Amino acid sequence: MKIFAENKLRKSRGFTLVEMAVVLVIIGLILGAVSIGKDVQRNAEYAKIKQKFIDQWAVSYNAYVQRTGYPLGDMQQEPRYMVNGANYNTAVAADGVVSGQNMLSVTAPPAICHGAVGPKMTRTMQTNTEFDLRNLMQKAGVRMPPGRAEGREDRYVYLDTNGNPQEVQVCFQWNNPEMPEGAGNVMVITGLIPDLARSLDQMIDGKPDAREGMFRQQGVSNTTHNVAGVEWDTNNTVEYDGATGTATTMGRERDEDQVQTVVAIYKMNQ
Repeated sequence: MKIFAENKLRKSRGFTLVEMAVVLVIIGLILGAVSIGKDVQRNAEYAKIKQKFIDQWAVSYNAYVQRTGYPLGDMQQEPRYMVNGANYNTAVAADGVVSGQNMLSVTAPPAICHGAVGPKMTRTMQTNTEFDLRNLMQKAGVRMPPGRAEGREDRYVYLDTNGNPQEVQVCFQWNNPEMPEGAGNVMVITGLIPDLARSLDQMIDGKPDAREGMFRQQGVSNTTHNVAGVEWDTNNTVEYDGATGTATTMGRERDEDQVQTVVAIYKMNQ
């Protein structure tokens, strides 16, 4: 009877503190691995967007210039070396002077996009289908990145930090010298959540600075010199349809919200 009682007590004894500690450590390691895995996956997706989409569009733009001798939407017979230069206003005034000779005061031509202007872009789009981004590339025989799908090569879909879909879109435009983000032919990239914008800036310019370098934020002026840079606006806690936040303020923080996005300007080299 005594032996039977001891065996019964031993079987109903439960886990020791050491066993519980081991289980908790294992659970912690699993949760940590899942969290790290998500960060690694997100960083890999950001790198893929740069390498397979943004960089490839820069390659396609340069191929167009090399093949035609002028930027997208410019004229072969009278090139102005500006994107959509064919629609740059050069009307002759009554006194015989051609308007728009002062490049600081000209109104820049509309952007070259496909289908529609990118969300939150400040420039209007050239609506003539002759100057559609996809049509121009195809007529010049330039291969575009695969993008989202056939006919949507200018778009790329990804998941934001809340797991909601976001769409990157590229357009091209010429900025006159009075534009806050600088002059020249640029790629306009819309649909970037703050994490993605900062990651792209880090990969392209070596530091996430919204004001300087080849990769900048739309509308951020580079008029102050010899001072620290500017953070990209808003952050991943700010909802898409909410008021524009800053890099340091907290937003609504709802998991079901799409994250607020920013617009980037990527300077082309020709």
